[in-house]
Amino acid sequence: MGRVYTEIGGNSTTIMSAIASNLQAVKARIAEAARAAGRTPESIELLAVSKTWPLACVLEAAEAGQRAFGENYVQEGTDKAIATVDRQLSWHFIGPLQSNKTRLVAEHFDWVHSIERLKIAERLSAQRPATLAPLNVCVQINVSGEASKSGCAPDEALALCQAIATLPKLQLRGLMAIPEPADDFAAQRAPLRQLREIYEYIRAAGLPLDTLSMGMSHDLEAAVAEGATIVRIGTAIFGERNYA
Repeated sequence: MGRVYTEIGGNSTTIMSAIASNLQAVKARIAEAARAAGRTPESIELLAVSKTWPLACVLEAAEAGQRAFGENYVQEGTDKAIATVDRQLSWHFIGPLQSNKTRLVAEHFDWVHSIERLKIAERLSAQRPATLAPLNVCVQINVSGEASKSGCAPDEALALCQAIATLPKLQLRGLMAIPEPADDFAAQRAPLRQLREIYEYIRAAGLPLDTLSMGMSHDLEAAVAEGATIVRIGTAIFGERNYA
């Protein structure tokens, strides 16, 4: 699986035994943030970002009740999806997607959060097997305007969503963003608020979006305060990654 590794700061058994308790801690954070925002915890889905972590860690999380997993690398995620096909897990692709990798994603994933170009959506639609339910998709918005970040420009979001909504075998669900990291709570909320405002604008234009995919381990609370319906949590569940 390429980038997968098994140990950080201890043996893999110790790491995996912590996953269940980490999941409970993250769920408690979500519940507390939801109550502070006047929301119900059930309105927010936890997506466990398992990229670079071995299948054993995914299975440990699944045994603890986690059902939705996010992957950034096509081959790694495909391998895990195939290996767990009998476990009724939901697989979400959340990384940059190249044209030559769309077939595997169309065939093995349930969601794609990171669509930024119509061409990618068209390929996913054409390659989605007729035997599978429509692929749930989100458009990624570059709310921070960073040159290094993926995502379409905010002023291009409505036109892209309208075009995707016409494609067969895709179900347009909402928007996703990965804002520039910030330590201050108010600074964390600002770009997330921008994404929510774009989401509301597109809904007002007639597209029935229902998903805001935003918030990670460091800004989960800010994302919930701004209306996130899916939070993408990796480090707080599985630990720090070692890409070496």
